[in-house]
Amino acid sequence: MCLFLFIASLLRWQDPRATYWLIGSVLYLVGAVLVTMLFNVPRNSALAVLAPSNPAASNFWVGYLSTWTAWNHVRMIAALGAAVLFTVALCFRA
Repeated sequence: MCLFLFIASLLRWQDPRATYWLIGSVLYLVGAVLVTMLFNVPRNSALAVLAPSNPAASNFWVGYLSTWTAWNHVRMIAALGAAVLFTVALCFRA
């Protein structure tokens, strides 16, 4: 849906909702989807292969927890911002 809204915003730039569609789409696609793919999923995969009894697991967990949480906050803020922008766009009449 975000890809559709991104394209629609470029094709219908005169529409007062276009700016909200564009920024909301970019915010969600980059801040939520791309961050998940580039930062959270690789960390989850690395954690999944560690054995809890491995001495390196506790060191990995400390770094994992802080970086994963930070990127998760980025995802949450981006998704919330996109939702706000899409909601604002719904308030406009075409």
